[in-house]
Amino acid sequence: MVAEVVIKTVDLHCSFGSTAAMRDLNLDIYKNEILGIIGPANSGKTTFLRALNRLNYLSASYSQTGDIIFEGKNIKQITDRLLRKKIGIIFALPQVLPVSIFHNIAYGPKVHGLTKKNNAAAIVEKSLKKAYLWDEVKDRLDLPANRLSGGQQQRLCIARTLAVEPDVILYDEPCSGLDPISTAKVEDTMQELKKDYTQILVTNNTKQAARVTQRCGFFLMGELVEIEETETLFTKPKDKRTDDYITGRFG
Repeated sequence: MVAEVVIKTVDLHCSFGSTAAMRDLNLDIYKNEILGIIGPANSGKTTFLRALNRLNYLSASYSQTGDIIFEGKNIKQITDRLLRKKIGIIFALPQVLPVSIFHNIAYGPKVHGLTKKNNAAAIVEKSLKKAYLWDEVKDRLDLPANRLSGGQQQRLCIARTLAVEPDVILYDEPCSGLDPISTAKVEDTMQELKKDYTQILVTNNTKQAARVTQRCGFFLMGELVEIEETETLFTKPKDKRTDDYITGRFG
């Protein structure tokens, strides 16, 4: 059975001013996979991630050529608001709103009109359960979100993203500031979510990529060096540069 392509990049070239951050990327991303992206600093990982929902355009110096096709449609034909609803992003540091746990999650569905057909409380509960946070916070939903631990805040951000019914979740170093126990909980959440969502994980932690992802791509100096099933990439990489990075000889 041929896997369904959710996102396709065609000759994607991204620049900030005169500096190319991503060169001629051609990549298919499949439905319900967790795709890992690894590589050293300044390899284009975050630029690639933020290109998928047009966050790079928040920088005045950004320019882009090539195409990104999402669910069969060029993202140029999709409004920013709808695109960022369908392709959510989790950042390295939890970006909680300065309100309660409940309102952190209820805000997005209200803005997108989703509370007209569903009770806000039901959306909050469902989203927290999907992010494996419900049992930890169900009795204190009025608590300010910034009172949660770092790991709980990150899972709250995942729940908040899920509440607006995305199809794709992007992660930009989501565990970089977390302890091992919190990291494990976020990784467990990602594994459970793959039944219903396509996920792309940018990480500098090669061990995390090996644990969590099904396929993994190695980026270097704005280029995709190679992409393979994760086990193959980590045990039998085709390119010496990939092997050097994975084994710690550079990066």
